[in-house]
Amino acid sequence: MFTTHTASKSKKSWLLIPLLLTLILLLSACGDSNAANSAKSETGNSPAATVQPSAEASPPADTAETGFKTVTTVNGEIEIPTQPKRIVAEEYLGSLIALDTIPVGAPGLTLKNMYYQEALQGVEDTGEYGKMSAEKILALAPDLIISGQAESYEALSKIAPTVIVPYGDLKDAHEELTYFGKLLGKEAAAEEWLSEYDRRIAEAKAKVDKAIPAEATFTIMEDGGKSIWVYGDNFGRGGQPIYQALGRKPPAAIADEIMEKQWAEISAETLSTYAGDYIIMTSNSRTVEDYKADSIWSSLPAVKSNHLYVWKEERSWYYDPIAVLSQTEELAEWLSQ
Repeated sequence: MFTTHTASKSKKSWLLIPLLLTLILLLSACGDSNAANSAKSETGNSPAATVQPSAEASPPADTAETGFKTVTTVNGEIEIPTQPKRIVAEEYLGSLIALDTIPVGAPGLTLKNMYYQEALQGVEDTGEYGKMSAEKILALAPDLIISGQAESYEALSKIAPTVIVPYGDLKDAHEELTYFGKLLGKEAAAEEWLSEYDRRIAEAKAKVDKAIPAEATFTIMEDGGKSIWVYGDNFGRGGQPIYQALGRKPPAAIADEIMEKQWAEISAETLSTYAGDYIIMTSNSRTVEDYKADSIWSSLPAVKSNHLYVWKEERSWYYDPIAVLSQTEELAEWLSQ
């Protein structure tokens, strides 16, 4: 927040008035000649990008000219930079990368995302996902923090303007890219990226539709050894590619349950109820051959028909737009064989 300061009245002698008038005219002329040059720059040394508190200069009334704008968030209206340069992103890293916005810091888990790891060279590790280190963030001097953790707001907002977007509020790639395109003033870049995304998704879907009957059902699963989970269309593990991008459906008997809650922990005894014609399985320890050799899993039609796809968590866990696009094309190749 900047405060407007009013110049004090001059106490100089009236004999200085002619000299002051001359100086004013000279300064006015210089200001007119420099206006065009100043208007050319949106960043760098322009006043909009480098506003500094000053006792001798008043900020423009228009917040856009000061380099800040007001956005509405779950924590109310807050002011953020119109062109943030040093973003710490706890969440939504993929959307930032898609918009050619590289943060200065992010949690270690998100930095391991194989789908855009090369773009993250030099990005600092800010600690554990969901429990970022305030000390590490403060040392990075961010001008904007983006997080999905509502409970982090109080601590993070003391460091820099903080935008909380709770997990699940943005339902798909279009909602996510559109939101962050507007937030960062990169609407055109978001539209361009989504146009290419839609083109590639349509190609992948056409391949799958040609190979797989429309009525075939799909189940998204994760095998944790002692526990088995089933997921919906917005919880990673392949749900976004299968249910959103490729437009496939889960078995009718479980559709309402998993799409409402987005996940369910099940037992081996209920496997047949949840298993669709195709199973997309996340497992760090078992292979397709392992499931075929298991007396319970091998009884499922999907396993018998070689309709089981197994991948590791490092490939299935991520659900950002970049990951979803790559995963969709990967799964489409398998399904269309």
